[in-house]
Amino acid sequence: MRFVQFDWNGRKAVGVEMKEGGDIVDVTEVDPTVPRNMRDFIQGGAPNLTAARNAVSSGHFILKRENVKVLAPITNPEKVLCVGMNYKDHCEEQGVPVPEEPVIFSKFNSSIIGPEDDLVYPEETKQLDWEVELVIVIGKTAKNVKEENAMDYVFGFTVAHDVSARDWQFKNGGQFLLGKSMDGFCPLGPVIIMKEDIKDPHNLKLWTRVNGEIKQDSNTDQLVFKTSELVAFISRFMTLKPGDIILTGTPPGVGVFRKPPEFLKKGDVVEVGIEGIGTLRNKVV
Repeated sequence: MRFVQFDWNGRKAVGVEMKEGGDIVDVTEVDPTVPRNMRDFIQGGAPNLTAARNAVSSGHFILKRENVKVLAPITNPEKVLCVGMNYKDHCEEQGVPVPEEPVIFSKFNSSIIGPEDDLVYPEETKQLDWEVELVIVIGKTAKNVKEENAMDYVFGFTVAHDVSARDWQFKNGGQFLLGKSMDGFCPLGPVIIMKEDIKDPHNLKLWTRVNGEIKQDSNTDQLVFKTSELVAFISRFMTLKPGDIILTGTPPGVGVFRKPPEFLKKGDVVEVGIEGIGTLRNKVV
């Protein structure tokens, strides 16, 4: 199933997208016991999934896509974790060695915006950059999990645009936080696709277009550390909770490493997408 959060006439709800970019089944209208936000939906486990399947089967409360506003599929995760230097071809682009262990940093959930929301250009930066990323969505509490069992703790996958202020990322004492966590720096969505409904998350095309021009074009088969490795590694250090998200890194083609460097400007339209999941489209304003 392809889960969405959406707003319909001022009412926030959880739904199932019938197909990529298609109409939406209002799960919370069919079954009022289902939570109206995705974090609680995921935390509720199997009963909520059963309710969602029944809602789809019922054929009731199918909303036309153009009549709803699709929101970020999860807006209040406890943790927004990110992985740096996690594509072989991105490491080659920078001329640096592939990391021997995952490089972990974070964003705040206040940086999350919807898949078609405007991205407000912060006055604090002159170097606004793009990064398309596959996102792992945690399905149940995970601590010290074994790599061979790690997929049991994954709910599904979504798409993120890891917006980056490069001038702040590479100064401020070498800490990434300010350069990665400004308001609006995590467009997310448009759906969370369940892991069972994606054949191989580590063999998907992913891309970035700016004003229609391809800037990033790669495949998740270039990931250095894949889903099971990341969940197992991170859970050694902190407890992962249902609804937590892990941005798994970006491929080559980012603006800062182009020759000469390129950065976003007001008026640009950025589209980041992953095969089989969907595309985010955000205008810089």
